[in-house]
Amino acid sequence: MATDTSRAPSGVTELFQLLRDGAPRTRAELAKSTGLARSTVAMRVDELMRMGLIAPVADAVSTGGRPPSQFALNPAARVVLAADIGASHATVAVTDLAGSILAEHSEPLDVTLGPEVVLTWLWESGQGLLAGLGRDERSVAAVGIGVPGPVEHSTGRPVNPPIMPGWDRFDIPGWLQAHLPVPVLVDNDVNIMALGERATAWPGVDHLLFVKVATGIGAGIISGGTLQRGAQGSAGDIGHVQVARGADVPCTCGNRGCLEALAAAPALARQLRAHGLDAHSGNDVIELVKRGNIEAIQAVRQAGRDIGEMLTVAVSLINPSVIVIGGSMARVGEHLIAGVREAVYTRSMPLATEHLAIVHSATGAKAAILGASMLAAEYALSPEGLARGFAVG
Repeated sequence: MATDTSRAPSGVTELFQLLRDGAPRTRAELAKSTGLARSTVAMRVDELMRMGLIAPVADAVSTGGRPPSQFALNPAARVVLAADIGASHATVAVTDLAGSILAEHSEPLDVTLGPEVVLTWLWESGQGLLAGLGRDERSVAAVGIGVPGPVEHSTGRPVNPPIMPGWDRFDIPGWLQAHLPVPVLVDNDVNIMALGERATAWPGVDHLLFVKVATGIGAGIISGGTLQRGAQGSAGDIGHVQVARGADVPCTCGNRGCLEALAAAPALARQLRAHGLDAHSGNDVIELVKRGNIEAIQAVRQAGRDIGEMLTVAVSLINPSVIVIGGSMARVGEHLIAGVREAVYTRSMPLATEHLAIVHSATGAKAAILGASMLAAEYALSPEGLARGFAVG
């Protein structure tokens, strides 16, 4: 049954915004925070409970008499469908409104198969996960998706994605909404990884740079506590910045000397094959490093230096307090990040690096799914999302 919040008592959505952080509050605390009369707060709390958005939690400590009741976000009120579409893999998950993963499925999937094939897989896999949880489509509040290319965030359409042939300007939200009429939020995969990493591992950090090193290389930029997408949604597209060492190396984008052409997984595998090693993928490179192969270790360390060289510019421009290295190639251990640190700490100004932490991703392979879930839930629970109608299954 759909609940139209526009018919709820005035101010319900505003009161809910105080409660959606999950912290329990009493009616008295809500009245103090909002300046509303207790009778008005009581009416709005009752309405939010009727909608299923909040629920009673353990009573507060009594100061005499009956303990006052507390209320908080009800994460189980609805679920979110979250998807991480990579260049060669895809993951779909169902989470609650607080971002806890309830069910998840991953498998190899080539993004070059095109949007209809990939999105059909996403939708069918999502249906299977929902069924396994005893849920149906009516329980889904929103869908969040990360894709490996620039996205026009206002429309959810990829824009000239270098490694996504056939996806340019494809209406991802429109295609999915033909099957599931709920809000669909789409963003670059590195942006959602930055969101997931920050919320999970660095919630108090307002200036964070998440660098994904995998089939491609990209960055998600959080500055002033806000994800920065840029004018056309391509902020953080560092993989196609020219690196001096690779001036003559061709890149898949058509240019030469791009960072991806030197330091991404396919580039590293190609370099090692040229030395007679059996390396055809990023996983092969990782295995060679783990076995202690000197040529593989040196190649990865140099890739880290190349990435670090480019990041010195970012350090000067946006002055992050944390740089997180993630993506599949982060699994090589300390060798990649050591190269990054070497370049950044050597070439950047001391003031910018005095308190700069360069670390591995704490969320690892979960970063994108957590970020996609957050992207969808944040919208679904926002005043705008609630005003569109929050359906309670």
